[in-house]
Amino acid sequence: MNGLVPTILYVENDPLSCEVMRALLIRALGYKDVTIFEDSAAFEERLETLPKKPDVIFLDIHMHPLDGFDMLKLIRRHDTYRSTQVVALTASVMNEEVRTLRDAGFDGVIAKPITYEVFPGVLDRILKGEQVWNVR
Repeated sequence: MNGLVPTILYVENDPLSCEVMRALLIRALGYKDVTIFEDSAAFEERLETLPKKPDVIFLDIHMHPLDGFDMLKLIRRHDTYRSTQVVALTASVMNEEVRTLRDAGFDGVIAKPITYEVFPGVLDRILKGEQVWNVR
């Protein structure tokens, strides 16, 4: 992790989900270094212009023009971000779907909807380097 305060990138095209994550990370947990991309357009270019390398990247799976799998491929090909923890956020968490996420190279999955009761503990584990497959 970069210093004591984590740097987080969240890519999500649903405005309500963005607001929930913003409320959790910034208002409830007090994190300051949070970037939210509200779409996946020009993802690679925007990733390269981030002021700091994220400690963790959360990707919504069902997005356009790039879905979470497409964005993960770009991240894993990029020298700077190749080893960054990337966690999928999705409502699709059946066993086969979770297996597909693992096989694709995600470091974990968090089921939507995200809740304040569960998310802080899961985030703490992720920031400690754990792979978290939190399907509920």
